[in-house]
Amino acid sequence: MNMFQKIIYFFLQMQERALSKKLSRHLKASSTNSTSKTVLSTGVTMTLNAETEKNKELVKKNVSDIVKSCNNDPDKLLAFIESKGTKVVKLDNADKLLAAIKEEEGLVTELKGIEAFYINLITNSGFSFKSKPIFIMRNGNIDPYYMAHQFYKWYALEMKLPGFDFISQKLFKIYLNSDEAILSNLNLDEMTGLKEAINRDQEATDFALEIAKSKEGSKKVLDKMKNDGGANI
Repeated sequence: MNMFQKIIYFFLQMQERALSKKLSRHLKASSTNSTSKTVLSTGVTMTLNAETEKNKELVKKNVSDIVKSCNNDPDKLLAFIESKGTKVVKLDNADKLLAAIKEEEGLVTELKGIEAFYINLITNSGFSFKSKPIFIMRNGNIDPYYMAHQFYKWYALEMKLPGFDFISQKLFKIYLNSDEAILSNLNLDEMTGLKEAINRDQEATDFALEIAKSKEGSKKVLDKMKNDGGANI
């Protein structure tokens, strides 16, 4: 991972943590999703999320095993994704095509409306105003750390961790490019979903950083062994 990538991942982490902190100040009641429940009253927050936490650990372990077995090879990870039933598409200028609807390369979650119609059109997925989750990348080499980040999110979606529903993802994309004012118009379910979406993205970022640090550490040891004939570990 080069210095530019390190800086990008660092500021992404800081941004996600700041969003999560700001959001927590606005939650004022109770909300339930598929694997957790948040109950709030004056000065007290209680989150019943044992199942979510258990699934998070399982996701991390399984993704680590899969990435390791694939030697963090983006093409092998894409083949794995496709084998599980998620459509994988490579397009020339995918980054520009996706930017038109404010999406990024990698996992594109369920969409509705004109954005869904657009995605279906450019990926030859039919004519519908609702799209299924799909993995879209440009042709050419794929950065392995970026792929690890996107693969983690895809697997978390497959494991049904909260935060990937249409509304939560839509709010997450809006919130990334707005200020705190948007929170005043959200109900509790929307705010809780937004917080889960932030959590999933942060978990994926942390995972990608762990891989990068691990790979860099291994390289330093190998370089030292080549130069000095050994390494102090």
